[in-house]
Amino acid sequence: MFFRLSPRPLHAWRALLLRCFGAKLGKGVHVYPGAKIWAPWNLVCADYAGIGDGAEIYNPAPMHFGEFCVVSQDSYVCGATHDYNDPEFPLLAFEMRIGARAWICARASVAPGVQVGEGAVLGLASVATRNLEPWTVYAGAPAVAVKERKRGAAKPASASGSEPVEPVA
Repeated sequence: MFFRLSPRPLHAWRALLLRCFGAKLGKGVHVYPGAKIWAPWNLVCADYAGIGDGAEIYNPAPMHFGEFCVVSQDSYVCGATHDYNDPEFPLLAFEMRIGARAWICARASVAPGVQVGEGAVLGLASVATRNLEPWTVYAGAPAVAVKERKRGAAKPASASGSEPVEPVA
């Protein structure tokens, strides 16, 4: 209740709540109020990672999000499945990593056990069923590589210090 009803700009408040439940979060992490984190104690976010409204993180095993990675609105990152060949249907949970500066676009899905490389982009409503290579753009269902992503150089800070210092993609 305190998480979902919090105003959008109160990222630090939501980070505090997630930390109270065991999340390991770096500085400047932005988790929006409509995000759904299944197991906060298995959430690990590096500095400035972002999880958008409606994004769902199903993480029965540890899930790591790298620096400046973005999981956009209504996307789904699934960290488990079931062994459908076993009559007891046991849960199979996977530790997963979304690399630094990677972007899971709106309504995209990442299947259990898929590792997303640094700087990889999973396009709008795409479905990643295999590992995504670093600095590559993927689209479709199942997602296929469509082009390379440029590795941006850091912008120098302006004299006023108001411009962000992060790569241009």
